[in-house]
Amino acid sequence: MATAARHAAGQALPRSLVWATDIDVLPPGRIVQRRERYLVVRSPSNPLHYWGNFLIFDEPPRAGDASRWEELFEREFADEPLVAHRVFAWDRADGELGAAREEFVARSYELERSVGLAAELGALRPHPRANREVHVRTLDPRARAEEELWEQVVEIWVASHEDPAGEELHRDFSRRRLAELREMFAAGAGAWYVAIEPAGGAVVASCGIVTTGPRGRFQAVDTRASFRRRGICSRLLIEACRHSASEYGARRFVIAADPGYHALGLYESLGFEAVEQVAGVCLKPASGSDAETPTGPD
Repeated sequence: MATAARHAAGQALPRSLVWATDIDVLPPGRIVQRRERYLVVRSPSNPLHYWGNFLIFDEPPRAGDASRWEELFEREFADEPLVAHRVFAWDRADGELGAAREEFVARSYELERSVGLAAELGALRPHPRANREVHVRTLDPRARAEEELWEQVVEIWVASHEDPAGEELHRDFSRRRLAELREMFAAGAGAWYVAIEPAGGAVVASCGIVTTGPRGRFQAVDTRASFRRRGICSRLLIEACRHSASEYGARRFVIAADPGYHALGLYESLGFEAVEQVAGVCLKPASGSDAETPTGPD
């Protein structure tokens, strides 16, 4: 009944914590509009961003939905020729796929699944083997500030990308995405955190937290491969949460990750709990030349 009332009132708010915080981290100029049985999410400043321009349906796809959903997508984005992809999600937190494989994977869509983890500030606990040698701090988000360190963050993103053929596209996407986030951070919506190796001064791990009221959503948590399993990420996460709480008032932290991601156990050891499983499908542009981001929700 509450859900029906919310939809009847036309509120553009997903039920899912993952999808709601996915919207939180989009640029301030994002547009979210309620339609009958689905939401339209648009990022006018970045039409090439797959998961910034997509439809979120209330329920998983059923037999025959692929053609109908594609027609709706084309209608909603008809005024934006640069949106050449097709991305659909559904507002279920139980991992239900419905007819996604039959309807979309059979049409060459990629199925994207994510686990949503959340932790209240009071539930967070430092890891007993957290690295005490690295220096954890925020980066200056202002234009042209600390560009060398920001570029190292870009390279960490690129190194975590599994498709070498798309490396340059992913580098371009990472720079664009970080530029958007830096604008948000400069306006007071959180910060970007890095762990710096003291001997050489290199960034060895990084992450962002976008804050929306008491909610903090992590972005791009990653560690250079040669520095993993040294307690660096666990130190970075806890320090980032503490700073986000003290400086921006965050009280609940959310991470979205691939179900097979190597760090899920680490997150849980720090007090995060898996609270959702969500899914969506993505069809990249046929040429691949306009690809902006190859992955699902971060």
